[in-house]
Amino acid sequence: MGTKLLLCDCAGTQALDPDRIESACGITCSKVHTALCTKELQSAAALMQEGDTVIGCLQEQEVFRSLAEDMNIEIPGFVDLRDRAGWSDQGADATAKMAALAAEAFLPQPVTPSVDVISEGTCFIIGPGNVAFGLAERLARTLAVTVLVTDQAEPDSRAFDVIRGQLRSVSGALGGFSLRLDNVQQVAPAGRGAFNWTEPRDGAQSACDIIVDLTGGTPFVQAPAKREGYLRADPKDVVSVERMAFDAAQLVGTFEKPLYVRLEETLCAHSRAEQVGCSNCLDICPTGAITPSGEHVAIDPMVCAGCGECAAVCPSTAITYEDPPVSALLSRMHILARTYRRAGGIAPRLLVHDAHGAEMIRLAARFGRGLPSDVIPLELKVISGFGHSEMLAALAHGFARVDVLLAPTTERDALDREIELARAITSSDGIGFIEEVDPDAMADLLYAQKVPQPLADPALPLGNRRQIARLAAQALNPQAGAPLPLPEGSPYGAVAVNTDSCTLCLSCVSLCPSGALMDNPDKPQLNFQQDACLQCGLCKTICPEDAITLVPQLDLSDAALSQRVLNEEEPFACIECGALFGVKSTVERIMEKLSGTHPMFATTDQARMIQMCDNCRVNAHFQQQDNPFQSKPKPRVVTTEDYYSDRKDH
Repeated sequence: MGTKLLLCDCAGTQALDPDRIESACGITCSKVHTALCTKELQSAAALMQEGDTVIGCLQEQEVFRSLAEDMNIEIPGFVDLRDRAGWSDQGADATAKMAALAAEAFLPQPVTPSVDVISEGTCFIIGPGNVAFGLAERLARTLAVTVLVTDQAEPDSRAFDVIRGQLRSVSGALGGFSLRLDNVQQVAPAGRGAFNWTEPRDGAQSACDIIVDLTGGTPFVQAPAKREGYLRADPKDVVSVERMAFDAAQLVGTFEKPLYVRLEETLCAHSRAEQVGCSNCLDICPTGAITPSGEHVAIDPMVCAGCGECAAVCPSTAITYEDPPVSALLSRMHILARTYRRAGGIAPRLLVHDAHGAEMIRLAARFGRGLPSDVIPLELKVISGFGHSEMLAALAHGFARVDVLLAPTTERDALDREIELARAITSSDGIGFIEEVDPDAMADLLYAQKVPQPLADPALPLGNRRQIARLAAQALNPQAGAPLPLPEGSPYGAVAVNTDSCTLCLSCVSLCPSGALMDNPDKPQLNFQQDACLQCGLCKTICPEDAITLVPQLDLSDAALSQRVLNEEEPFACIECGALFGVKSTVERIMEKLSGTHPMFATTDQARMIQMCDNCRVNAHFQQQDNPFQSKPKPRVVTTEDYYSDRKDH
C-alpha cells in the first residue's frame, strides 16, 4: 500500500505519538493534524500528491476519495486508528496498538481470484397471479420475464410469458439457473375469450438468469439468502415485493464472482472403492455447493457463498480458502503481534470480527468505553471459516488470548467444532467466543477479561493448515511428552489394530487416501505414520475383521513423522521353490479349514497347492491330468523324410 501515514487527532479527541509509531512500523508519519478532513483538507491534498499514502481515518474516506479523483491521483489507503484504538478509556496507552494497526495497513494483500458472471436479464417469477402478474408487468420493461403461476389466475397481458406447472428442482445461481418442471402448460393465444392452455407435459427444462420466488413457502434452494440471483419475498408484504422488484432490475450486466475456495481433488478423502470416508464439507456446507463426485467432492463456485466452513473442517487441506488464503491471514496476525511488541506492548489480545463486529466497535468507541488498549481487532470478510489452525497460530504468534466476536447471522457449525479442537490442543481457556450484541456489553466483557500470559518465545508457523496447527501446537506445548487427547471427529490421530484379529489382508492400505497406512513389499507388515492420518475412517470401514479402531490424538513428537509397525507376521515359504509369500498363519489356517473338506482341495496334491507360491501353483495346474487348460497333443511336424518314406511304402 502506501509509504506515508497521515495522522489526525480528530479535533483533539485522541492522543497520537507519531515518533513511536514511526519507530515501531518503520514508516513515515505526518505531523498530527486536527481537522484533516475539513479545515486542513488542503494539507491533505498536498501530502497525497507526494506519493502513496495511508490516511489514519476511516469515517471520512469518501471525502478523501473524492479529493483524489478531483486531483486525478491514486486513491489513498485507509486505516481506522480512532475507533479501534484512540477513542477508548485506555486511549492514552493505545500507541502500541495504533502502531500495530498502521503496520497491518501497509501490508500488501493478495487479490482473490474471480470470474465474470453475465446476466442478460432473463427472469423467472413463480407465485400466485394476483402478485406475480403485477410484478411481471413492471419488470417486463427491463427484463425478459416468464411467470409460473401457481394458481388458476388468468393472464390479461402478453407483455410477458405465462405458464402453469410444477417446479421440481432448481440448480445454479445468478446468470446460470437451470430449472426442471412437470405438468407444464403454455398459453395458446389464438381465439376469442379467455386464453386457452396447451396440454400438460412433463420433463420440461429451462434456464434463466434471475429467479423471483413469491410462493411464500419452502424455498427451492438451500440457504436462499446466500444464493446470488435468487430473490424471495412474502407475497403478502407489499414493501418486500417492491424492494425485491428494485433488486431484480439491478441484476443485469457483468458481475465479478470471487472464487472463494480451491479444491485439490487428489488430496480429497471423501471415498475410495465406493466406501465413504470423510464427509465433513458435505455435512457443513450451508448452500449445497459441494456434492459427491466419485472418490472426491465437487464444488460449484457459482453457488458457493464463501463462508469458508468447508476449508476449516477439511482434514486433508484438499479445500483451501482463497479470500484471503491462510498465508495472508497469518501474515496479518504476525505483523500485528510483532509491531505491538516493538512499540512496547506486552500481552496483546486478538479480537477477530466481521463487518457486524466492526460496527459494534465503532459504536462502543463513539458512545462508550471503546476497546481496551491491549485488544487488537482483526477484521475478516467472514469469520465462520476461522479454524483451529488460525486460533493456534494466533497464540503462537504471541497473542495472550483470541476471541471471535460473533454476529447474529454467523454460521456456527464449524466454529463450535474448531474451538473445541483448539482448546483441547492448548489445554487452556485462552480462546473463546463473544456473543454480545450490545456494544457496551461487549466492551465491558473485554475490560473484565482475565488476560493469561502470552507465549514467551513466539513462533512463526507456516505451511498448510495441518502443518500450521502442528507447529503452533509444538510451540504451545513444549513439555508435551504423551500425545494430546482430542475430541471425536478430530482430523489428527492414530489407528489401533487388534493383532489377534488382523489377517494382514492390507485392504486398509489400498484405501488409505493419505498414505498413512503402508505395507512392506518384502514381508507381511502393516506400517503407520501418524502425522499423515486424517481419521477419515476408511480403514475402519473396509476392515473385514473389524480389527481397526480410530484414536483421536495429536502426537507432537518426531515419532509421529516416522513409520511404525502396527502388525507383522512371518511369511510362508513355498513348499516347491522356497519363495516367501503370503502370511504363514493365514496359509496354515486355510489349510486347516479347506484341506480334505473342500471339493477343490479334497486330495493331498490339490491341498498342496495352497502352500505354493503363484508361479508354482500355475505349474502344478498345468501338470495335472485334469488340467482344464490342457489341449490335444501338438501334431508332429511333417518332414521331407516322412514324405519319401510314404512313397517307398507305396
